[in-house]
Amino acid sequence: MAHKKWVLREADKALANDLSEKFNIDPFIAYLVVARGIDSELAFSDFVSESVKLVSPFDFIDMDRAVKTIKASIENNERICIFGDYDCDGVTSTAIMLKYLKKQGADVFHYIPSREGEGYGLNINAIDDIKKKNTSLIITVDNGINAIEEAEHIYSLGMKLVVTDHHQPSETLPKAEAVVNPHRKDNNLEFHEYCGAGVAFKLICALSGDVTDKLIDEYIDLAAIGTIGDVVPLVNENRVFVREGLKQINNNPKAPIKAFKDINSDKKYSANDIAFQLCPKINAVGRMSHADSALEFLMSSDYRDCAQKFKELCGENINRQEEEKSILDDIAKKIEKNPSLVTNRVIVIAGQGYHHGVVGIVASHIVEKYSKPSIIIGIDENGVARGSARSIEGFNIFEAINACRDDIIQFGGHPLAAGVTLDENNIDLFTKHINEYALREYEIMPPQKIVIDSMLSPFYLSLDLVSNLSVLEPYGASNPQAVFGLKRMKLISVTPMSEGKHIRLEVEKRGRIIRVVKFSSPYDEFPYSSGDYLDLAVRVSDNYFNGKRYLSVQALDIRLSSSNDDKFFDEKNKYELYIQTDKFDKSLYPNRNICAEVYRCLSQSKGYKYGAENLYFRLQDKLTYAQLMFSLEAFRQTGLISIRGDRIVINEVKRKVNLEETDVLKSLKERMGFE
Repeated sequence: MAHKKWVLREADKALANDLSEKFNIDPFIAYLVVARGIDSELAFSDFVSESVKLVSPFDFIDMDRAVKTIKASIENNERICIFGDYDCDGVTSTAIMLKYLKKQGADVFHYIPSREGEGYGLNINAIDDIKKKNTSLIITVDNGINAIEEAEHIYSLGMKLVVTDHHQPSETLPKAEAVVNPHRKDNNLEFHEYCGAGVAFKLICALSGDVTDKLIDEYIDLAAIGTIGDVVPLVNENRVFVREGLKQINNNPKAPIKAFKDINSDKKYSANDIAFQLCPKINAVGRMSHADSALEFLMSSDYRDCAQKFKELCGENINRQEEEKSILDDIAKKIEKNPSLVTNRVIVIAGQGYHHGVVGIVASHIVEKYSKPSIIIGIDENGVARGSARSIEGFNIFEAINACRDDIIQFGGHPLAAGVTLDENNIDLFTKHINEYALREYEIMPPQKIVIDSMLSPFYLSLDLVSNLSVLEPYGASNPQAVFGLKRMKLISVTPMSEGKHIRLEVEKRGRIIRVVKFSSPYDEFPYSSGDYLDLAVRVSDNYFNGKRYLSVQALDIRLSSSNDDKFFDEKNKYELYIQTDKFDKSLYPNRNICAEVYRCLSQSKGYKYGAENLYFRLQDKLTYAQLMFSLEAFRQTGLISIRGDRIVINEVKRKVNLEETDVLKSLKERMGFE
């Protein structure tokens, strides 16, 4: 994975101590809470409270009109269609509305479009099919806010529309009896970051007239799963939804959740467990086939039926993983054949037949590996190219695509993720233009970051710390699990786990030995060895084995203690600017001594298999990033080395070579005016 910049949170220690005393909370935990921006007494009280405090659903503009319209349709026995979406949020939103309206005796059915055949949101053909079923009212969940043309078509057919959505509205709202959206500027809301399931839950609260314990018991688990799955900030009411939903999931699970828990393991589930074990399986069905299967699973009250349906969801998730791996393998081959694909500001890679439902996940993997905004595009048999973009904090991928709108058919999204459709013949032009935009607007690219809550001594890692940290739960977007930095830990040993897919480290400092697990870090790709001094970014939790509770330490990031983030990112940016624009300074050129140092290091280790970036950090105090990269390219051009992916192989060359006569160094010298 690409090197990330460590950013340390800071907080007002005096304020944290004051809040610690007032709320009888461990001072260190109070410091962590304040460092997350919870820095007023009221906000702190709400954050640590266990009570269920929800604002009135009628603080949403149009909520009263939505209630009036829906109740009238039920009373008049009119047919109602819930129009949902195929992701986890859309499916749980649909389930909430469908279950509630059925309990009220409504004549109600649902429609979820297929990702491949129809795409996101309302569409004309679906509306025509819905009309054929004698429908009078369509209620959207998790979509509809920008369906201007489709709304007009609904009314032209004599139907009515209620929109519930959480995506950003445009200046013009669709024609509807009511448009319920937390991002409308005319709302009476302080908090706006609900997901679709959260909005649907607020609607059924309004329909009920009160938030009762029965209402929470019936629907809060679905609201929690949708909130976790859509990765909205777990603060304010979202935090309440998830906290109360997890209580039900753990203490009184319904049939679908019981089936999920029985197949996985019967333990106390956290928001992270739901995010990584349940939500992907709900999403997978919408990606690979049709989301109706996931909806049927969530709607069923029969345990055996749920268990069978959940196995089907797991099977679709395996299919998704296989498709994902196939695309990643193909991309790796493309990059090995053409390394320039990943030297651009924005990585754009296209392939024939890449599954549209998976390209977004693949783009996330590419961002993680290269720390750059990435767009992965699948081309179908008709030459239509559909891609998903993922970005890094600080680079607005939506605006970048918008700057290239003349090259594309349509696009949508937000600063960190977007979708784009274009003609196959325009991919190269689009790639050129989006990188020109990136160079113009982002001469210094923002680094990918890991936020460290606090640096800690290894002696402070304990089960007591884990217990105290429970105040921060549930974890999620805007409230992640705490990350601690351990400085200058001596590596004692590395042990492979799960056939080498993961590793376990033993590290030591001042006699305190810590066992640390690093997942998805293959043993044969781990670039450090016994005796290295490392900095680790870790999370702590507890594990139970044979009835005993143990401390679990998981590493998110590992680097040499000698690493200098600022030096690395500055030098890498200068190197890439030169590659893309010819802008240079003399720190880029590797003189004879630098080249000799690099080759000596490669010779001593008989090549290097962990990539140029890791090699750089071994040599960081002796050269610049560009000097290393140009040295390696000069060696490659003379035949001294071969580069195969991350592996640098030393070749046996008996003839004398002249590095200064290589194309790369001659070009550098000419551009810099060297004799």
